[in-house]
Amino acid sequence: MKVRALQYVVLVGVAAVFVGPLYWLVSTAFKQPAEIYQWPPSWWPDHLTWENFALAWKAAPFDRFFVNSTVITVAGTALKVTNAVLTAYAFAYLRFPGKKVLFFLVLGAMMVPGHVTLLPNYLTVATLGWINTYAGLIIPGIGSAFATFLMRQHFLTLPSEVTDAAAVDGAGHLRTLWRVVLPMSRPMLVTVVVITAVEEWNNFVWPLIVTNTASMRTLPVGLLILKDEEGLANWGTIMAGTLLVLAPMLVIFLIAQRYIVGGITQGALKG
Repeated sequence: MKVRALQYVVLVGVAAVFVGPLYWLVSTAFKQPAEIYQWPPSWWPDHLTWENFALAWKAAPFDRFFVNSTVITVAGTALKVTNAVLTAYAFAYLRFPGKKVLFFLVLGAMMVPGHVTLLPNYLTVATLGWINTYAGLIIPGIGSAFATFLMRQHFLTLPSEVTDAAAVDGAGHLRTLWRVVLPMSRPMLVTVVVITAVEEWNNFVWPLIVTNTASMRTLPVGLLILKDEEGLANWGTIMAGTLLVLAPMLVIFLIAQRYIVGGITQGALKG
């Protein structure tokens, strides 16, 4: 009993470390300025106020930021996941020269920090005239070594008898992928989609570099603009803006969480 009680105490402590800042963010977003700075601190506002959200929405063009982030997240996720699925299928089921070498190169790409490619990508986008465009924001990031690795590892865990039966029935590779492989890979596919969507939604450095007008900025960059507008004196407005950015991905994660745990571990040990 003592060991179990200690385990619960540790779990509660770990949960507090992660949930505490999120709770403070949400409560501050609904507080009036006087409650934010009072001591001892107020753990929950006496009177909920929506004024901080209105101020945040007016301080920066969040409507445009939401449109840009939505377009980039939807298009970027669709292209990145499609690319990962097709590439992973080729590595899992097709035979071609240099297959293992190419896969090791993909694994090597996972070891390269993303910031290393910022300058080459920017020079390429500038040469193509894609600065401050959706193409410049989306196209350079449609390749994902991590998503390809996850999908390939999962495909290798599927029973070969199913794909062999599809081949005997005359199904081509695209039909086998669409009708057989993907329906059996739903947990992993949902996991990859959620991970990719969160990555696209939260991307900050690349949109900051490749855009130069407020009309093309995304929500993470919009938070920087909001902080510059409000300074460090109006934390209620800043927290409200942060909650606006956080809420969509948090909802998506909560909806898809039952797929993620199973999907992220499937095929992890398969070579």
